[in-house]
Amino acid sequence: MTILHIDSSINGENSASRAISRSIVDQLRAGDPQARVVTRDLVSEPLPHLTLDAFADTTVLDEFLAADTIVIGAPMYNFTLPTQLKSWLDRILIAGKTFRYTESGPEGLAGRKRVIVALARGGFYDQGSPASALEHLETYLTGVFNFIGIEPEFVAADGLNIGPEQREASISQALGETVRLAA
Repeated sequence: MTILHIDSSINGENSASRAISRSIVDQLRAGDPQARVVTRDLVSEPLPHLTLDAFADTTVLDEFLAADTIVIGAPMYNFTLPTQLKSWLDRILIAGKTFRYTESGPEGLAGRKRVIVALARGGFYDQGSPASALEHLETYLTGVFNFIGIEPEFVAADGLNIGPEQREASISQALGETVRLAA
């Protein structure tokens, strides 16, 4: 198994999404000690915004296509994903490679991959919460991966900016959830 580990948080070692994504990868490797892990840190090695010249570089797409499982650390910044992660997604959403257009609509071509996303959000955005209409991270990632034929799995740490106790409890709960994902 090849695991592609993507991190996009600017918060370094203080990052909840990095801690959770690292735990997911660790759990997957515990289940398959022979697993090969390819790591891409979109902060320490940022991808430029998409241009026609950058579009011709298939390195990122090749990494994605070669992976069986993709683990993504995705913090919510200003109600959506970091631009670093968007730049990565721009390079894997390629007509003819990960999706195609047909007479009956788009068809995903990457459906055999497993995508696990470690979400980190400062507040609460679940349905019924006062800020639910502002949640554009999980919904966006669900739509993008569904478009290419993948049903992503999510582990979320919410309410991280409410206070230290809430942050600790939320990260602890999410880390516990990573054990389930490795099964």
